[in-house]
Amino acid sequence: QVQLVESGGGLVQAGGSLRLSCAAPGNIFSLSVMGWYRQSPGKQRELVATIGSGGRTEYADSVKGRFTVSRGNAKNTVYLEMNSLTPEDTAVYYCNAHSPPDWGFRPFDYWGQGTQVTVSS
Repeated sequence: QVQLVESGGGLVQAGGSLRLSCAAPGNIFSLSVMGWYRQSPGKQRELVATIGSGGRTEYADSVKGRFTVSRGNAKNTVYLEMNSLTPEDTAVYYCNAHSPPDWGFRPFDYWGQGTQVTVSS
């Protein structure tokens, strides 16, 4: 069973910053599109940001210019730097690793256990 281990959530005031980290097994990390999703009460899980093995990134419109996703290849870790946080960013944040679009084998899709981010006003 593949484990994605998240850390870095917590409570922060509006306007503050947090950095989330997610460590993955090396053989999965090097091949995967790594990403962050979030889910707040009563809402569906939504994309926050993704980064491919080559560094290509994608962001939700709501976080563009405030959040930055990056890969630490030496540590098999993906990061989410979150700045200018607002109460609307409050959610459980989930790390994800999935097979790239051009993957020629059986697709894979792994999730972390989630980490709570709470932004107070």
